[in-house]
Amino acid sequence: MPYEPSPAIDWIERRLLLLAGLFLFFTALALTLSPAARTRSWSVDLRWSHWLGFLVWSLGFALVQRRLRRLLPNRDPYLLPVAAALSGWGLMTVWRLLPGFGARQTVWLALSLAFLAAGAQFPQSLALLRRYKYVWLTSALLLLAATLLLGVNPLGYGPRMWLGCCGVYLQPSELLKLLLVVYLAAYMADRRPFLVLAESGAVGPRPRLARLLPLLAPTLVMIGLALALLLMQRDLGAAMIFFLLYAAVVYLASGERGVLILAGLGLMLSVLIGYRLFDVVQTRVDSWLNPWVDPSGRSYQIIQALIAIANGGMIGRGPGLGSPGLAPLAHSDLIFVAIAEEFGLAGVVALFTLFGLLTARGLRIALQAQDHYRRYLAAGLVALLTGQALLIIAGNLRLLPLTGVTLPFVSYGGSSLAISFICLLLLLLISERSEAAPVRIHRPAPYLELGGFLFLGLTICALAAGWWMLPRAAALLSRTDNQRRAIADRYVKRGALLDRDQQPISVSSGEPGAITRRVVYPELSNVVGYTNATYGQAGLEASLDEYLRGERGNPGLLIWQQRLLYGQPPPGLDVRLTLDLDLQRLADEHLKGYTGTLIALNAENGEILAMSSHPTFDANLLDEQWESLVKDPRAPLVNRATLSRYPLDDLAERLFPQGLAALGVDPLPAMRLPLNGAQDSQTSSQGISKNASTPTPPGLQPTQPARGGSALPTSPLQAALAAATLTNQGVRPAAEIVSAVLTPLGGWTPLERLSQPQRVMDAQQALAQITPFALPTEQIWMAVETIAPGTPDAVTWVLAGTLPEWRGAPYALAVIFEGEYPDLAEQTARALLNALMGGQSAALNSE
Repeated sequence: MPYEPSPAIDWIERRLLLLAGLFLFFTALALTLSPAARTRSWSVDLRWSHWLGFLVWSLGFALVQRRLRRLLPNRDPYLLPVAAALSGWGLMTVWRLLPGFGARQTVWLALSLAFLAAGAQFPQSLALLRRYKYVWLTSALLLLAATLLLGVNPLGYGPRMWLGCCGVYLQPSELLKLLLVVYLAAYMADRRPFLVLAESGAVGPRPRLARLLPLLAPTLVMIGLALALLLMQRDLGAAMIFFLLYAAVVYLASGERGVLILAGLGLMLSVLIGYRLFDVVQTRVDSWLNPWVDPSGRSYQIIQALIAIANGGMIGRGPGLGSPGLAPLAHSDLIFVAIAEEFGLAGVVALFTLFGLLTARGLRIALQAQDHYRRYLAAGLVALLTGQALLIIAGNLRLLPLTGVTLPFVSYGGSSLAISFICLLLLLLISERSEAAPVRIHRPAPYLELGGFLFLGLTICALAAGWWMLPRAAALLSRTDNQRRAIADRYVKRGALLDRDQQPISVSSGEPGAITRRVVYPELSNVVGYTNATYGQAGLEASLDEYLRGERGNPGLLIWQQRLLYGQPPPGLDVRLTLDLDLQRLADEHLKGYTGTLIALNAENGEILAMSSHPTFDANLLDEQWESLVKDPRAPLVNRATLSRYPLDDLAERLFPQGLAALGVDPLPAMRLPLNGAQDSQTSSQGISKNASTPTPPGLQPTQPARGGSALPTSPLQAALAAATLTNQGVRPAAEIVSAVLTPLGGWTPLERLSQPQRVMDAQQALAQITPFALPTEQIWMAVETIAPGTPDAVTWVLAGTLPEWRGAPYALAVIFEGEYPDLAEQTARALLNALMGGQSAALNSE
């Protein structure tokens, strides 16, 4: 009986195409609205050009589907929708990244669909390819060889692997991969009787693999020529695919696992030769093995790829709302990265599902083929399409070295797209069922193993994508070479840093797309830090980044909603510090022109009221002054209050006879104030340019022994806390510089303290230690000493605080001048204490 076409085929195909069309429609709509979503305003120019691509895609696949219904009524109903979804997804991504290239890709898609529609009318083309297999493969090899003399690169640099001019280019290696599969399938099918004899041992007692070698000799010659040409072109990716294809087809035909072993050894040998001979191969292998060594140089591409993948998260930033263009060649080699960033892990799983469906249907077609030639050809095409996809995706995920191959159906490139659709045409032709029964398969295991290998590869890639997107995302996104943070800050207003009276210290202003960050009081730059597109973050800008960017403190539903709609967090939250700007100005006036630091704090609750470090810098001028700042031997970028270490020597022995450790003063007190400078390991972005480092002032290295050798070097913050412990009658306060955050639901919400006050000595002992330094008429105590006088390393210390009889809040401070300035240091300490106690006295009198 003649084979009757099934109406279910058209029903399944139409509905799957409709599903793909709906997905692309909403993707195109999201791309159109993305400028408005990014700026949260309709006063922008919306994107419209990509709708041309959607129109061509819709009409093209509708016409092709109608033609296939008539010419191939019993085709596989899943192949065309899968190709439609992949090619449409890639087309929208290219339009989103580079509209000019999107227009070109649209033209290539139209030509590919026209070829597909025309080719469906000639099922005899399969026999034609088989009959002239040597002619086709030799022609492709000649075209590849021609690139050695006439090759060009459309980018104007890099390997010249294309032929063409006037904006139209052909990459012969893409055609060669397809014709290699055709050649191997035809050759193995023609030699099928000899393969059966070799398997049975009728041709001799030698091992099976040795019996196969004479049959494989012509194929080894052809593959050897192709590999030689590819190595001369330094095309490592194509060479790896050739090994995969050769091993797959020969193994499917012979069932001999030794072929896989030899192919694997050959692949490793090729990589080793390429690594020794070609710089580009060496660079890619080295950057794969350890990309963190040179993230701004040879590993820049893979690092940016991983950052983009991590930025996708679970659901992605949304079409048009990510920044995939920061990754080089995101429209071609790294188009998977672009999809991962804007569609997230959900999109990645969907992409892998499409390739998994293509693999399953392709192998099913192979197993139901009418002859061995079609069976080998179908399986080889599956190995080509899915294997190439795995190779480039694994490179993007750092599972393999990066290669220059494209993602079939998805990446930009006319040659790649056209060859992908020719593969689709051949699979459709093979899938057209008739009354003829499938040829008997003697050994199904190789086909099952090929499918298992490809599905395992897709699964591993999905797990790797999840690893970078979820557990490793925070570490990648906090890197200083992640420009997305700076881009988001231009569109979403960052929260302000305010002093205790809500006077502005750092604020963001401007319209979305042009928002800028400004430090209102620049003298605090080396304390509050900076957030800069080039040099990352430091200081409080880094440690409070989650609040300032709105990712913490806002309701979880609001954060999720804003990310879903805009691909961005909600506006940042204002943060109130414990600093008093009036007191801070007084401290800076006394330190201006000198090198030193000052810390004044409430000895009871640990609130830091002033923190001054000089020389300082202006964070508003960081781009213009960075080079001079990092070369300045005075280290203006360093916050001396927390980073520097100075010896106390005899002052420590007189004021703290039991030692600072006995007071329970931590080496790095727990507080929301990351160190600012080269040694800053607590900031989320290190605060340092990827190409520069902040010098530590001479003589202030944390590892330097104390001058005089009687005490270990001490940070000004440690010393201030020790002084506060004596002032506070033996209770060590918990240092804090951040008091509250302005949340949308709770208003000003105090932040939980990172540590708690703790009694470390009794009140009488604390009083006894400060009594020798008491100035009863002023209700303060003060210890002044110059360490190493008469030497270039001289340092003047002042530790001071209020006495117990003072009725107001207890205060303590530490003042350090580098050099011999005892009078100036004492004058500065008195001025600060008088300002603190004077303000407190006025408050008490008013009560």
